[in-house]
Amino acid sequence: MDSLVKDDVDLVDVDLYDDGGFPEYRNLQAPGAVAVRAAIRGKKPVPREGLATRRQLRALGLSPGGHDPVARLICRGGTRWAWLYRIDLAVPKRIPTLAQELALDRAMAARQTCPECRNRYYACLPLRTQGRCDPCELGIEPSPDTVMSPAPGTHLLAA
Repeated sequence: MDSLVKDDVDLVDVDLYDDGGFPEYRNLQAPGAVAVRAAIRGKKPVPREGLATRRQLRALGLSPGGHDPVARLICRGGTRWAWLYRIDLAVPKRIPTLAQELALDRAMAARQTCPECRNRYYACLPLRTQGRCDPCELGIEPSPDTVMSPAPGTHLLAA
């Protein structure tokens, strides 16, 4: 009898139908999907459990917190998919410090400011290909709704 117990310890349970992949869910079939959608729309509170995509976590004020995805959401007939994360393991998203916002604003200002006319635009400029803004390239005045005009005494950070 002891030899049978010893042999059982060496056995490994193998599932012949497990391909080692992630569980896959279609739209609104993942656990808690309906509750997550209602919470994003502001109709219900944030669910404490279930699965959500990274964007859904962001809309709920959460982030995956370094945890790996646990499933996949299949969309558009299998041509698109997204990772699903557990809501109960998610952590509140980080809020950038003022220094981080300032660094981001400086980086964006470098991409949005024309080196010739020194105007800062709302969109990034084609500085690698043209080297200047479109109005400077065409020799016209820029449209007022595309140029940032800083108001005095306001917070000028991009983020």
